[in-house]
Amino acid sequence: MRSDDVRTLLQTAVPTAAAGAIAAVISGVAVGGKGAVGALVATVVVMLFMGGGFLVLQRTARSMPNLFQAMGLLLYTVQILLLFVFLAVFKNTTLFHPKAFAITLVATTLVWIGAQARAHMKAKILYVEPDSTKGDKPGNSGPKP
Repeated sequence: MRSDDVRTLLQTAVPTAAAGAIAAVISGVAVGGKGAVGALVATVVVMLFMGGGFLVLQRTARSMPNLFQAMGLLLYTVQILLLFVFLAVFKNTTLFHPKAFAITLVATTLVWIGAQARAHMKAKILYVEPDSTKGDKPGNSGPKP
């Protein structure tokens, strides 16, 4: 994994984890222990889904850049479907508070997306790679006197 990918991942994961911790405290105070557990589970789910998706997209971008956009759309669709499966499996659980889970899930997803957009805008990524193996400079192709 390249250093700029790690930097972007850290710049998205840290704010998401902080938002999840804040949500766990708020849910714990408002609902009790089950609310805090629901918020923590939601934070872990978001970080796993979104972090895994980020890693898959970065690997696809390096190996098959022509499939990057299609892979991004497919990946987000699969993430939503997996989230629906997760919600269906734990629909009637008594392990955590479902409203605290749902609110935290939405909030941490929005924090992840916002932090990822900010990290991408702040990154100084070259879109044209200079040819360092070729030492000569192109000549002046302007009009000759």
